Amino acid sequence: MSTLPAMPSINNNALEVCDVTLDYTSHGKITRAVERVSFVIPTGQRLVLMGHSGCGKSTLLKAVGGFLQATEGHIKVYGRPVQAPGPDRMIIWQDLDQLLPWKTIEANVAYPLLLAGASKTDAKDRALYWIHKVGLDRALGQYPHQLSGGMKQRVAIARGFAAKPAVLLMDEPFSALDALTRHQLQDELIALQEESNITLLFVSHDAAEAIRIGQYILVLSPHPGRVKALLHNNKPGNEIEEQLHTLLFESH
Repeated sequence: MSTLPAMPSINNNALEVCDVTLDYTSHGKITRAVERVSFVIPTGQRLVLMGHSGCGKSTLLKAVGGFLQATEGHIKVYGRPVQAPGPDRMIIWQDLDQLLPWKTIEANVAYPLLLAGASKTDAKDRALYWIHKVGLDRALGQYPHQLSGGMKQRVAIARGFAAKPAVLLMDEPFSALDALTRHQLQDELIALQEESNITLLFVSHDAAEAIRIGQYILVLSPHPGRVKALLHNNKPGNEIEEQLHTLLFESH
């Protein structure tokens, strides 16, 4: 089976990951987490990283975020090398307590905008706009400890979109939520992404979620993570589901 990315040929790629290898050292031992992974995401597209636990999905996402340096290869956002975290890449984690507990929800959403140099007025207006878009007008003035898990993730999503990043990174953000809330947020995420045209890199271990969200699904092999296949999610539901299931459970 070919492991070559089958992305459309578009010059305006938001994200380029080229032959990236990621090693980490633990107790004096070097372990390879990801090996020679390559893919691109054209502007405004959604790509889901999937694979078994330990395949390097989250490690690769952290490298795109600038929190880890590649041992080999390079990562570029609109042609600019990624060397550190930056406002062109916002991350939404799976942790339900990723918000600043001493700030209201509107202050949480506005905070990265202020750090990036926005005026207080602009930051407030953008924060209120995106809080409205995620349906949390009724929660204005509340603090994270007053919110349910789903509401906290809606605030995190509002914060991510409000910053207008070149690439929005999401690391299994719905995994700790109940099934109904998870499905609702998946649908809301797709609607917001399509409206804003923000490029999305989403990590998931769930095949149904990957099919629901991803226009493209990049499957990584078990440790160390290598590109096993890149699927274009344009086939009927049963066909893409069977193809993904085969890739995940066939012998390595």
